[in-house]
Amino acid sequence: MFGYVRPVLDRLTDGQRELYQSAYCGLCHAMGERCGFWARFTLQYDFTFLTILLAVGEACSTECRKCPAHPIRRPRTCLKGDAMDLAADESMILTWHKLCDDVADHGFFAGLPARFLRSVFRRGYRKAAAARPEFDQKVREGLARLSEMEARRSPELDRVADVFAGLLSAAADSLRSDHPNRRPMEQLLYHLGRWIYLVDAWDDLDDDARRNRYNPLDARFEGKVREQRDYFETTLTHSARLTASAANLMALGEWAPIVENVIYLGLPTVQNAVLEGRWKELQKTGKRRDSHA
Repeated sequence: MFGYVRPVLDRLTDGQRELYQSAYCGLCHAMGERCGFWARFTLQYDFTFLTILLAVGEACSTECRKCPAHPIRRPRTCLKGDAMDLAADESMILTWHKLCDDVADHGFFAGLPARFLRSVFRRGYRKAAAARPEFDQKVREGLARLSEMEARRSPELDRVADVFAGLLSAAADSLRSDHPNRRPMEQLLYHLGRWIYLVDAWDDLDDDARRNRYNPLDARFEGKVREQRDYFETTLTHSARLTASAANLMALGEWAPIVENVIYLGLPTVQNAVLEGRWKELQKTGKRRDSHA
């Protein structure tokens, strides 16, 4: 996806960081086993947060497994269970359709990297789609609606963001119907999806303008987006608060401090960095920290 949904690791205790790492590593191994080795390279913070939400209240075992990216380091504690498998499949499906969207948006030559990656992940995607056909169909239909609105350069910002938000909220449909967190998780993912789409739109403003690509903010504010920063920031903050409100209705158990860290610290940190043009530097800092984790 995008990598915007991340914790502020320095504000987690050692135990909480280890728990977060167990979800990160568990998802990595699940993606490798279910979707192929190269699927691991699509792993991002966003997918790890989705994994945590799916793992809440589910029976997950732990095991120590070596990390192929750091073979000389001690084995990592990894979560293993149905939640990891579900998150791996849904992550691969979202990645595949995002690559298809990139191919359509960037033209032949600019889209070559996405075309290559799509060919690499084709087999993994087919396995994931076969395991989660309903989720795959919802993502496919949602992206088709999104592509149609983008093709006509729709200025209806809320409607465009709503379509993308619906894609992410569909991940909650995979939970059993009597799961106590299903309804609030659906709402959480919806508002988080809206926040992600809007943040990404601001982040892509300059690149989209340079390439003459559709940007929902540019279409809505007719090229005067920067002048509307205060309004836009208020909109983003409102989505983040609704995400928090939905999380407060969930029974999060041991995951509560991590989810709260992501929502109350991580989202504002990323939001400010994107609005101020510091996002790329923050990404580099995060990668350096990951390499020493």
